[in-house]
Parts: sequence; structure tokens; C-alpha cells
Amino acid sequence: MRCACIDIGSNTTRLLVADRVAGGLTVCAQDRAFTLIGRSLDASQTIPRAKLEEVCHTVVRQHSFALELGAEHVRCVATAAIRRAVNGSELGRMLASVSPELVLELLSAEQEARFAFIGAAAALGPREHGGLAVVDLGGGSCELVVGEPPDRVRWWDSVALGSSDMTERWLTGDPPPPQATTQAARHARELFATLQPPPARRLVAVGGGASSVATLAGGTVDLDGIDRILLAIRGLTAAQLAARHRIDIERARLLPASLVLLRAVCELFALPLEFGSGGLREGLLLDSGVHQ
Repeated sequence: MRCACIDIGSNTTRLLVADRVAGGLTVCAQDRAFTLIGRSLDASQTIPRAKLEEVCHTVVRQHSFALELGAEHVRCVATAAIRRAVNGSELGRMLASVSPELVLELLSAEQEARFAFIGAAAALGPREHGGLAVVDLGGGSCELVVGEPPDRVRWWDSVALGSSDMTERWLTGDPPPPQATTQAARHARELFATLQPPPARRLVAVGGGASSVATLAGGTVDLDGIDRILLAIRGLTAAQLAARHRIDIERARLLPASLVLLRAVCELFALPLEFGSGGLREGLLLDSGVHQ
């Protein structure tokens, strides 16, 4: 069955269209728009009307594209930024008024963690057994999961801090000064040190921030490797990082924060960090294939 998922995140709104096949998914098409909802929240945690309209337009466009490609079922979900917003439910009403068949699901942190684990585990293949830790690094939150593939979650937690939050609070300079990065790293280390995950054999990172770090780090990186990357990018502006590593300038702006947060996770689990090719959207489609 051809199915699709629209994922409304803190930084991006993404579409994945894929065929459900024996053993997993075959990707047909993807689309991404930097809608930056998390950055639009004001002091009262309200999303401006203009931003809601922008996101609604993006979702309707992606939904139409998925239907044109033959998707029989389209799942539309929202995560941390909409959970946090006092008017987040307004987006669902706007979408329903434009496309009645578009039903917005607001995922809980627990659901977000579980689906990210399923998607990451599936991408690793059938030989993966036991003790898998997954970190889903988003713009507005960071979900951590430990479990047994393909879908048995033994422990999960969610940290209400993502790459966009950290950038806006500590790393506002372009480039951020070294002392700001040090302060952000200290905060992340203290925050993650309060968590008590069970032991794992393997640590996999997914999410937009992880994808950007993977561009610089390759397939696997340890604490020393992350420190080397942080040192190498010190003093570089977002525009310079984007040009040098061929990533979007919005992702480049969030790169220092992503590195700092993933370093804290790597230290928490005392494991090298791998970068996964599956995550939340893949997990949602695999779940849809089972339950729809």
C-alpha cells in the first residue's frame, strides 16, 4: 500500500511518501519546507496567525502532492512546537476547514519517542537485536528511547530542549562565541545527567539535527570526534558552514546546538553515536501499515 506522512516539526514540515512492502518501506518521494514554527512562538507561547496560515498552506500542498502520487492514506502529525503552543489546536481547525480529510494528530512525547524508535530500528535491518538506544533530535525537544527492535520500548524520556531552543537561548551569535558554546554544553550535560536510561549496546541518532551532524561526521562519531567538529566549525558563520558542507543555511545555523546536544547524549550512554536513516515518519508509516 502506498501511504504518506506529513510531520509538522519545530523547524520543518516534512512529507514522506512510501510503499509499504514486506520487511519495511520503499520511499517514493520526500518534501521539506522550513516553516520554523518554534521560532515564531511569542512570550505567551502563541503562534502568530500568519505563521499558522503559512504552515496550513504548506501542509495542504504536501497533502495534494501525496495524493497525486497515489497515496491511499495520509497521516498528518505535529510534535513539540504545537504541543507547546497555547493555540496549537487552531492549526487542526484551519486544516480541516480547507481539507476535511486532513486530520491533524498531536503526538505526545511518548508517541514521538516510540515512532522514532520503530523507524530507526527498521532502518537498521532484521539482524539488529537488543539493547538499542535511539535519540530523536528535533528543534523543540529531544526524545530518547531504549528498547528491543522492532518495537519493544523498555524506557523513554523527553527533554524539552531542542536545537532551535538552544540556538535561540544560548547560541544567538553568528558565529556563536566560544564562551556561549561552553555555557550551552554545560547546561546540556547537566540536563541529560539527570536521566537514568538502562544500558544499551548501540546508540543511533535520527532527526533533522542529526542529519546535519552526519554530513560532517560520517557514519559514526564519538565524544572526541564531536569535540573535533566543534573546534573545526568555531568562528564560521552559518553561511560559511552551509557553503562548505552543502547544507541548508537554516540547518547550518542550528548545527552548533545539534552538536552540543548530541555530545550530551553520547556522554550519557557512554557509546559512540551512529546516524540512522529512519525515524519518526518511517515509524509512523510502519505503524500505519500494521494498524490501518
